[in-house]
Amino acid sequence: MAGVTLDTGVFIALERRQRRAIALWEKWALARTILTVPAVVIAEWWRDRQWDAARWLAGVEVEPVDEELARVAGEVLGELRLGREHTIDAIVMASAAQRGDTLYTSDFDDMARLTTRFPGVRVLGV
Repeated sequence: MAGVTLDTGVFIALERRQRRAIALWEKWALARTILTVPAVVIAEWWRDRQWDAARWLAGVEVEPVDEELARVAGEVLGELRLGREHTIDAIVMASAAQRGDTLYTSDFDDMARLTTRFPGVRVLGV
């Protein structure tokens, strides 16, 4: 299985113990899938969490947002005339695109708009 990039909605679904999210997590663990999450996703998701919320990050590679990734995301926002409220989505999509990952999201419609600029990224719902 190729790598997988996760957005904020995946972590929220895991916290809520949604069946599909748990099943996907177990599948990824069995397949030893490389899971990546841009650091901004953690900032969007993390609040005053219980100790068990951090366990979802244990098997995940946290990707820092460097200048190149930030510029790509910003350019896409400009090209598609999307507002700043889509910044994290654009970063997550650009992150997945640079590795050729599949992107899992709970925000399918917004991410689907970004695939016009990143046609190689497969977007799936959680």
